Amino acid sequence: MTSSTLEITPRSVRGAVSNAEHPGPPMFYLGTHQAGWLNTTTVPLFISDRRLRAYRQLPRARTIWALDSGGFTELATHGNWEHGPSPARYITHIRRYRDQIGQLAWAAPQDWMCEPWIRAKTGLSVAEHQRRTVANLLQLRDLAPDLPIAPVVQGDTPDDYLRCVDLYTAAGIDLTAEALVGVGSICRRQATTDTGAILTRLHTHGITRLHGFGIKTLGLRRYQHLLASADSMAWSAAARRQPPLPGCTTHRNCANCPYYAYHWRHHLLAALHITPAQPALFDLATRQAG
Repeated sequence: MTSSTLEITPRSVRGAVSNAEHPGPPMFYLGTHQAGWLNTTTVPLFISDRRLRAYRQLPRARTIWALDSGGFTELATHGNWEHGPSPARYITHIRRYRDQIGQLAWAAPQDWMCEPWIRAKTGLSVAEHQRRTVANLLQLRDLAPDLPIAPVVQGDTPDDYLRCVDLYTAAGIDLTAEALVGVGSICRRQATTDTGAILTRLHTHGITRLHGFGIKTLGLRRYQHLLASADSMAWSAAARRQPPLPGCTTHRNCANCPYYAYHWRHHLLAALHITPAQPALFDLATRQAG
């Protein structure tokens, strides 16, 4: 099986990847379940294939966004990818999103997370999860070398991640030359030093343009200098535990509320001392109640 170099046009990576020589603050993708936000928001979004693939008529994006494969839900629910789309079907989905939604910055592969409880579901080893992750990227790129599918490194310990890097190298993929490399299986351990150790080890091996999946506020505070980009849906979980904001009268909580999401993002970027490069998520004067 051959591999190809990830080709992303300058437009598609606009702001998505920081210059390795001058890192700067990370690009932040706001995670959402609401695909309709694509044609109303002007901030980068992170949306799952599981949400988009049911749409007959897709929204047109107003700004860049990235696609999550939905792998965490697939493995957490089923312990395998057998209930999700085949690689060929996933490619069909990505191409449709690229062409009909537009402004797709990159797409995640159908990777295999390595958290212990996920591995308990699959019954497979870290090494096997890594092998399947790399094999899937190779297959997706063979099927569609024109699509911006980013590699993802998986593991449990910092050494595991370097072994995953070695698998990519053996397959002919130089992660130091990639536009963006996702770092999986870190979203639930950002209160520990593990995430910092993993990201630092990757940096020392020249892999500096990193995307952190599911990075929480604490993780962004600690590790933003090691990331080119990150995504989070932590706002939705927080909103689910709280009453709706004043003025939000049509829902019990703001777990899917754009107004809440915008304010959460605004306060997060302020706490990280990042000046938002994009306008507000929604015009507050005409905000949707969600």
